[in-house]
Amino acid sequence: MAQQQPHRIAKRYFNTTGPCFPDHHYMVDPLKRLKGVEQLIEQGQYFVIHAPRQSGKTTYAFALMEKLNREGVYTVLISSIQPAAQGQNPIEAMKIAAMCIEQDSRLYLPEAEWSPTVSEVSFPENGLQRYLQQWSLNNPKPIVLLLDEVDSLQDDNFLALLYQLRSGFVGRYKQGFPHAMGLIGLRDVRDYKIRLRPDSQSMGTGSPFNIKAESLFVDRLTEEEIVTLLQQHSEATGQPFEPQAIATLAELTQGQAWLVNALAHHIVQRLLEGDVGQIITEAHVWQAKEALILRRDTHLDSLIDKLKEPQVREVITAVINGSAPNFDHYDDAILYCRNLGLIAPHPPVRFANPIYQEIIPRVLSFGFQESIPQDYADPHWYIQQGRLDMEALLKAFQEFYREHSEAWLEKYDFREVGRQLLLMAFLQRVVNGGGRIEREMAVGNGRSDLIVEYGDERFVLELKLKRSEWDESKGLKQLARYLDRLNESTGYLLLFEIDSAKSWEERIRWQRLTEAGRQLIVVGM
Repeated sequence: MAQQQPHRIAKRYFNTTGPCFPDHHYMVDPLKRLKGVEQLIEQGQYFVIHAPRQSGKTTYAFALMEKLNREGVYTVLISSIQPAAQGQNPIEAMKIAAMCIEQDSRLYLPEAEWSPTVSEVSFPENGLQRYLQQWSLNNPKPIVLLLDEVDSLQDDNFLALLYQLRSGFVGRYKQGFPHAMGLIGLRDVRDYKIRLRPDSQSMGTGSPFNIKAESLFVDRLTEEEIVTLLQQHSEATGQPFEPQAIATLAELTQGQAWLVNALAHHIVQRLLEGDVGQIITEAHVWQAKEALILRRDTHLDSLIDKLKEPQVREVITAVINGSAPNFDHYDDAILYCRNLGLIAPHPPVRFANPIYQEIIPRVLSFGFQESIPQDYADPHWYIQQGRLDMEALLKAFQEFYREHSEAWLEKYDFREVGRQLLLMAFLQRVVNGGGRIEREMAVGNGRSDLIVEYGDERFVLELKLKRSEWDESKGLKQLARYLDRLNESTGYLLLFEIDSAKSWEERIRWQRLTEAGRQLIVVGM
């Protein structure tokens, strides 16, 4: 009986799960996204490929493997060693890693180039090194090994991997070892060192981190690449994206590959239910963005889970506060958050894209939002005939803040930014479903800026902690500049007093100021 062929998907789609393959998914050419790898391979170098999750690292590695194997000079294999994270000790972890390599070699390579059978190789403490040596000595071509998900290994297991790779690298010309190797993961090798050993401790001359020739970062999609990706769908189905829809999608995602695909997939498959006769508009993009935030897919959840880590909390707090950070370990924390994809790759330090900028504060303030009494947050108190009464809303928040803030903030993990997040939760609870809140935050701004859009109205709010008497005048100047940039005439400066010795009578106030035709309203609390 003839062997049954695996089912092939005839129709391509926007992929949000795992690597992309050209027969199945819309995708840009992955080999154009990373330069210099083939030169490193020709030189027999060991290197690192890193980027945030679902940015295209594995897609690139598969495309590279296919291209180089087709050319026939090398035996190229990508293998995910994530299962090795289950190893109870370094020997067991390295044996599982070897089993992953064995299994993947049988999936992707001709039989003459298969790696050895693990069960036929003894596994002492340097078992993975010996395994790769045996494969290299017996293989007809130089081996290029791309190890994916290397940062899934922890502590001693990860150190064992790097030590054995380094030892094999040093003796490869006499004892055999892969000609070139790429470690693929979330972080650069430098960050592995931070995670494993404090900076004050040396790893000695046997450090495994000195085998890499270069660290390569898979960058975000460019605007041109986003257009190319979306046009593939239009060419395949005849369904166009309006130019403004493409521009808004690019702005909201800032080229984060998973977000681009997730928004497009939601529009095509969920909002329009596969009806390719409809034109994709900017309104569809905004609807998809909101649905994505509310749905919190695995990609977003994995990012949010990182907020619990001290390094991440330090950076996120500084971004939301707009404050100067603790510089003692700040460089490492920034690098770590950039590698996670939480913050933008270039200064100023800010969230990586508007979607993260919205979802992270919303997640951090979700407990507040759910717990605000309905007496305060009932939209009917503030929305009449489709119009939002912002002054009534902010006065109600002043009252709520006076009554509840001390008890609520006392128990909050992100207490340093709790005041701002409490206000955001209050606003979100009221405008949910009928309006939109845009946030602007960056380290060093000294403030958080909010734009609340409801109907055809736009309200500008600046949130600032009052640490000294200078903060109010500084905040008013910042608000005036912000209004100029937005071409708006009215704005609110919300000042949160941090001196607990001051009475509520001193803190709570409402003051209107006029400057150069603009109305500046100070809301103290």
